[in-house]
Amino acid sequence: MDYLQKHGKISFGADSVENSIKKRLVKLVILAEDSSDRTKDKFKKICEQFHIPVIEIADIETLSKAIGKKNKAIIGIQDINLSKEIEKINNGGEVLG
Repeated sequence: MDYLQKHGKISFGADSVENSIKKRLVKLVILAEDSSDRTKDKFKKICEQFHIPVIEIADIETLSKAIGKKNKAIIGIQDINLSKEIEKINNGGEVLG
C-alpha cells in the first residue's frame, strides 16, 4: 500500500476521499464496518451519486493497519485494476498472488 499512497492510487480519511470522489478519481470506496452510521450514510449517498461501488469490510483498526495509518474508517481506491481485484476477492473470487 505504500507504493499506492506514493503514486496517488489511494486516498484515506473522510475529507480526502470525499474530495477525490468529487474529482472523479475514486473507483471503489472501502468503509470499515464499525464506522459511524453518519459516515456510512454520507459516503453511500455520495458514491451512489457518482456511481462508485462501496464495500463494507473489516474494522477501523484493520483498515488502518492495511494502509499503515491510524484511525482511518474509509479508503478510496483510485486504481481501476486494484479496485476490480478487490471487488473480485470480496465477491468470492480468486485471491491475489
